[in-house]
This record gives sequence, structure tokens and C-alpha cells, in this order.
Amino acid sequence: MATRTNKTLTNFRSKLIGGGARPNLFEVAIPTFPPGITGWDAANFQFMCKAAQLPGQTIGAIEVPFRGRTFKVAGDRTIDPWTVTIINDEDFKYRTAFEKWTERIAKLDTNIGATSPAAYMQIADVYQLGRGGKASSTDNTGNNNAVLKHYKFDGIFPTSVSPIDLSYDSSNAIEEFTVEFQVQSIIIVPPGGANA
Repeated sequence: MATRTNKTLTNFRSKLIGGGARPNLFEVAIPTFPPGITGWDAANFQFMCKAAQLPGQTIGAIEVPFRGRTFKVAGDRTIDPWTVTIINDEDFKYRTAFEKWTERIAKLDTNIGATSPAAYMQIADVYQLGRGGKASSTDNTGNNNAVLKHYKFDGIFPTSVSPIDLSYDSSNAIEEFTVEFQVQSIIIVPPGGANA
């Protein structure tokens, strides 16, 4: 019978590259909004975006029957919806911008909207950051975070802007809301790539 070497904390420590990626070290950028939507502040949005995710991806399976058995082949790839959580400031700048974006897609009073995808789809960037100035750094000097991973989401558009609950019972809290986007494609930007 084969044996396996016992793993120790020292072994584990030597394998945990960079101390592990941290979910709270990230940055989301939506550089531009569809043409004609005013009031978008891309620089400050990077501070007001409280939470995001790296969407899941699924490759479907196609089952092909053959003589009483099932042979599975790879199907199409789909990308789960992408959700961001945004802190609401008192000028409602970001809430208003996303409401205008959904209005561009389908107006509330007439249901008329943009028909060309270029008129309502945009690009977003998600950066997973490291704790040091370089990936797997042994020190944390300097003022920059290394970009461990850079995802570019292409062809995004919002399909849901969540409600903001208002209540006398809510004290010591700041309003926030979520926006759910559909994503056409994900580009993994190589380290130091042209889009980094």
C-alpha cells in the first residue's frame, strides 16, 4: 500500500504564496458610461464600490446517447451575472447614473430603448491587488499595491438595480445598493499587459 507524507504547518507556510490573496484588496473600474449619460465619476467610483465578485463560468455538457450509454461532450461556455455593491452618497450620483443607464436600455414610460449593443454595452475592469508593491513580496514598503490579477469584462450592461430600504429603524448605517450586470466576455489581461 502506498503512503503519503504527513503535511506540517511549516510545509503549508512555504506553499502559501504571498500569504494568500485577500478578498478585500480589489478595485473595480468602469471607465466610461454609454454616450449621453452625464454625471459618471469613474475616479471616485473606485472608492464607492464596496463589493464585487469574479463571476463564475460554466461549460455545459451535451449528452449524446449511444447504444444505451451516454457520451458527454463539452457544450457552450456561459458567464454568470456580475454583481457590484455601491455605497450611496448624498448626491445620489452613482444611483442616478445606473438608473439613466437602464433608462437608455428601456424607457419607463414608452419601453423604447437603444437597439444597437454599442449604445448600451461598456467595459469594466476588476483588479485583485496584493499586499505588497510586488507579487509575493517579502516587504510592504512603498505606496503601491501589486496587481495580482486583472480581469476585463467586455460587453457589460445592467439588468437589475436593487432597491434601497428606507426605515426609521436603520440608524448608524449608510445606504448601499447592488447592480447586476450581464457579461458578454471576460478577458484575462496578462501581467504587465497593454491593458494593465
